[in-house]
Amino acid sequence: MNLGMEKPYVVGIDIGGTNTVFGIVDTRGTILSSGAVKTQTYATATEYVDEVCKNLLPLIIAQGGIEKIKGIGIGAPNGNYYSGTIEFAPNLPWKGIIPLAAMFEEKLGIPTALTNDANAAAVGEMTYGAARGMKDFIMITLGTGVGSGIVINGQVVYGHDGFAGELGHVIMRRDNGRVCGCGRHGCLEAYCSATGVARTARELLAARTDSSLLRNIPAESITSKDVYDAAVQGDMLAQEIFNFTGTLLGEALADFVAFSSPEAIVLFGGLAKSGDYIMNPIQKALDANVLTIFKGKTKLLVSELKDSDAAVLGASALAWELKEIK
Repeated sequence: MNLGMEKPYVVGIDIGGTNTVFGIVDTRGTILSSGAVKTQTYATATEYVDEVCKNLLPLIIAQGGIEKIKGIGIGAPNGNYYSGTIEFAPNLPWKGIIPLAAMFEEKLGIPTALTNDANAAAVGEMTYGAARGMKDFIMITLGTGVGSGIVINGQVVYGHDGFAGELGHVIMRRDNGRVCGCGRHGCLEAYCSATGVARTARELLAARTDSSLLRNIPAESITSKDVYDAAVQGDMLAQEIFNFTGTLLGEALADFVAFSSPEAIVLFGGLAKSGDYIMNPIQKALDANVLTIFKGKTKLLVSELKDSDAAVLGASALAWELKEIK
């Protein structure tokens, strides 16, 4: 990879359902400066791009200006690596097909590449984190939704259309499954995302009468962090929520292992940092459901990178490969 020192920096942008985080990254993978905006605040993609650029430009100028930036890499929900578009993303406010890479190129004059946010996180993890040196692993991102980046023989799997690796939309409940943001019923994402955990909490609180610290919070305001805080304080209902969530995720991971026999499954996102409350049921369900020939072969790991870093670094890695805009 010939980076060329005349353009020593790239930009990585991670678009989440809630927050967008961006950073200037050097050739060693150090995030030199970063910023963030709320993704949901902007009704149109044009307003959103304008706001990100407004916050990003001062960071670029502080590093010597646009001429020092080799490219921009973006990780986004439903991001298509081949076309540079976001297409029908259920957790974003802008509907339809959004030519986001082209919009950033036009605004800043910097070549831009885009991929699925979980694919970007997988690249970051492979380059800088828990998957260093691995050629076969699966990254599972547990955020507003459930994303996945599948790496086989050292390469991210994109499929023929750029959309491969939507493991969050594997259907886990065929009968009476929850409505998912994608419009279907029973997807893994509807149960095992941070929003899924909050939904489970609301359902259990409504169906049961046993005491719980979570009853002190208005039901519609409960977050996965509230469930974790209650679990740490010994709340049995909160611990049950984690047990349900982890069991379902472990069952899904057992199926994913059968598909690509990964060396590791790396969990990323706030929910993955819930420690034994989530990891023990995941591991137990994985072990109980995995095919015999795969038993004990796949490591279950938590990302080593800070929450925003994996996706920002992974997205930025795309940018080193970009050619200049003529």
